[in-house]
Amino acid sequence: MKKTPLLNIALSRVIASLGHGDILVIGDAGLPVPPGVELIDLALTQGIPDFISTLRVVLSEMQVESHVLAEEILLKQPPALAELTTLTEQAALGERCLVSHDVFKQLSGKARAVVRTGECQPYCNIALVSGVTF
Repeated sequence: MKKTPLLNIALSRVIASLGHGDILVIGDAGLPVPPGVELIDLALTQGIPDFISTLRVVLSEMQVESHVLAEEILLKQPPALAELTTLTEQAALGERCLVSHDVFKQLSGKARAVVRTGECQPYCNIALVSGVTF
């Protein structure tokens, strides 16, 4: 059995397959998934699993170079924003880039996969850009 926290087979497989610059999106329950992009659906019910818990587990296995958020998250201020700010300050998420929500949805079309959570707070979506460990 794996020693790291991530147990989901599909998500672990996608993270293991990422190369430098590849994108993995973690989204709320309402984020549309573009045709042709793999969906890893973790959502069970409203709030389960939540966005931040999912992000923390992904970060336990994924080297992140930078991340992209929809600028609307700064206007709505969902509770997850405080944790995103802390993770950015701790260099766990690399450099931050803000784009409009429409541009974020277009960027999702370039992702290797979209991870759907049960999060129902507005704009709790992040695009993680894969880094390297060397």
